[in-house]
Amino acid sequence: MNTILNAGALLFVGLIVLVVLLGLASSMIRIAREYERLVLFRLGRCLGERGPGLVVLIPFIDTAVKVDQREQFMEVPQQTAITRDNAPINIDFLIYWKVFSPKATVLQVGNFAAASQGIATTTLRAVIGDLSLDDVLAQRERINNVMRTKLDEVTERWGVKVTAVEIREIVPPRDVQDAMNRQVSAERTRRAVVTEAEGKREAAITVATGDKQASILKAEGQKQAQILSAEGERQGQALRAQGYADALSNIYAVAKGVDANTMALQYMEALKSIGAGASTKYILPLELTRLAAPIADAMAKASGQ
Repeated sequence: MNTILNAGALLFVGLIVLVVLLGLASSMIRIAREYERLVLFRLGRCLGERGPGLVVLIPFIDTAVKVDQREQFMEVPQQTAITRDNAPINIDFLIYWKVFSPKATVLQVGNFAAASQGIATTTLRAVIGDLSLDDVLAQRERINNVMRTKLDEVTERWGVKVTAVEIREIVPPRDVQDAMNRQVSAERTRRAVVTEAEGKREAAITVATGDKQASILKAEGQKQAQILSAEGERQGQALRAQGYADALSNIYAVAKGVDANTMALQYMEALKSIGAGASTKYILPLELTRLAAPIADAMAKASGQ
């Protein structure tokens, strides 16, 4: 029985020793990831940064504070600021920061998040107070850069780099919002009117240009038609004149070959036609007697034969 009790006591003591050893081992061995650093303190004195990797501590003597070196962001809730022209506006924004000196971050500031938020709000009011409402609404990027620069000047001694400040929303007063909405509506109406007028002007120019081109083409067509008509008329007159000239030439050529007897016979045929008419009075030219003489001579010659 005593043997069993002694074995149980030994087992219990062994378990206690094992737990103590495990506790000591866990307090002695710390692992820092690639983006982490351990700020080591020995009996309250800072020995510097350790890591990444395995870090061995002396139990009950060494302590370590872990610092994350990844880029972090902090949301600053909506703040009310007064512009230079006494207009109250509400602004909320984000601050992006990154630890570049873990030792300074642990030693120089107790609560970096609360300290940064306090500095950010006071800096925001100072920056907004130097600008008018129109500048605040129109120069958001400038405000971001100014705030980042001013915050970085303060947080640098804490071992923290402010990488960016981004304003998420700016809420102007209600009356200013109403005025802005009316202005936007008026601007849209103005643009619509200008666009409509521009369209009408372009349409009028296009129509006028088309009418001009049509008139030019019509006038050009009429000109060509008149030229062709005149050319055809000229050629027709030339052809008619040529025909008359050819006819007269033929008549003249035939007339030159006609002798006096033929002409006399033609006159007689004409007189015969006249005599066959219903008229009782005749007018004969004086030359008729002279024309009749060759006919009489011709007839006498014919009788003598």
